[in-house]
Amino acid sequence: MGKVTSIIFDCDGVLVDTERVMISVLLEMASALGAEGMDLDDAVYAFSGRHMAETIKVLEARAGRVFPSDFEQEFRTRAYDRFRRDVRPLPGVPEMLARLTVPYCVASSGPKEKILLNLGLTGLIRYFPEAHIFSSYEINSWKPHPGIFLHAAETMGFHPQTTVVVEDSIAGVEAAIKGGFRVFAIAADGNRDALAARGATTFSRMQELPTLLRL
Repeated sequence: MGKVTSIIFDCDGVLVDTERVMISVLLEMASALGAEGMDLDDAVYAFSGRHMAETIKVLEARAGRVFPSDFEQEFRTRAYDRFRRDVRPLPGVPEMLARLTVPYCVASSGPKEKILLNLGLTGLIRYFPEAHIFSSYEINSWKPHPGIFLHAAETMGFHPQTTVVVEDSIAGVEAAIKGGFRVFAIAADGNRDALAARGATTFSRMQELPTLLRL
């Protein structure tokens, strides 16, 4: 592998352990409206990294009805409350960030307020000045489109060919590959093959990343 000069991190499921917390809240609310019977593991696999509006459409189709207009707002409120109680950094993330010797930033499909909240709750905000935090909501472009990664790279002065994107979702891996980035994906047994099939180099523990990138 050629020299890595910079890194773009996804947030949920990469830096902070929020995906299962967030999607469990989503399924609880959707089930009450008739979208019942969806397994949490299947939902995490299907919805991670995607625009919430698209996810809601899938759940509405499952329920056979349109959800209330304030569904997403109420979901955000409940999820943020759950984050304040349960969110943690992914194991090994603080130690990994402290070892990095190249510039890096975070680029997420979530709203910026959510990124700031979770980085703040976990103490990771000290590694990410606000100018190094990028949200799809700021440019109206969501994974699997590569726009958020290209926007972050352009703003930071990163070159895609020598920048690694660190992801955990299929949508995120597809977005990074389309943008011309190399992708490393933190994976579990259930999604490792799918992430690798889309072009990611997979790994299991965040502590491994600096060595894998030869940093």
